[in-house]
Amino acid sequence: MVRFENVGLRYGLGPEVLRDVSFVLPAGTFHFVTGPSGAGKSTLLRLLYLDLKPSRGLIRMFDHDVGLADRNLRADLRRRIGVVFQDFRLLDHLSARDNVALPLRVVGARDKDIAGPVDELLAWVGLADRMDALPATLSGGEKQRLAIARAVIRRPQLLLADEPTGNVDQANSLRLLRLFAELNKLGTTVVLATHDDWLMSHFAHPRLRLVDGQLLGPSLTARAML
Repeated sequence: MVRFENVGLRYGLGPEVLRDVSFVLPAGTFHFVTGPSGAGKSTLLRLLYLDLKPSRGLIRMFDHDVGLADRNLRADLRRRIGVVFQDFRLLDHLSARDNVALPLRVVGARDKDIAGPVDELLAWVGLADRMDALPATLSGGEKQRLAIARAVIRRPQLLLADEPTGNVDQANSLRLLRLFAELNKLGTTVVLATHDDWLMSHFAHPRLRLVDGQLLGPSLTARAML
């Protein structure tokens, strides 16, 4: 699904913030991206979401060379990706139900085809009794689960999450990670950036560790595929 070969990225004329990053993510896998703050985790996710272009190296996603993709192809590739941002990016004037329904409405889904899947997914993430609530009335954990529901409503092939448990306690962190694990069992490839070693210790998923913009000790899965 994803291949990076000697990827580097710099902003303007500054130093590279990612250097010689190479790995492979087979479809249906679950990987943690870990490392200290400032190591480049969020930047790597932005490359995966096609929000940034590499300064050098090759990125292939869904059998396409991202560097050669025109605007239309990049838009098509993005539609296959779900993203859970650190700051949630929920729309405060919309209810929980309407926040989750928005990605479907953007692509022209009919109202009669929206209500059932949205309500079912909100119930699945534990928000059945909060469907009409505005984001401002939700707790940090509820907002995070709402953001996850919105990210997966269109059943993305690839799900990216940037520090998705940074605003919740340990019990809710485990609950959120189990949601991601369930999505992975349904076939979604998951890439989750975190620096929480305690949380990762509860799951056997391989890790891609970034330190000062370089990938150290790629997982056995990734190394075997190179």
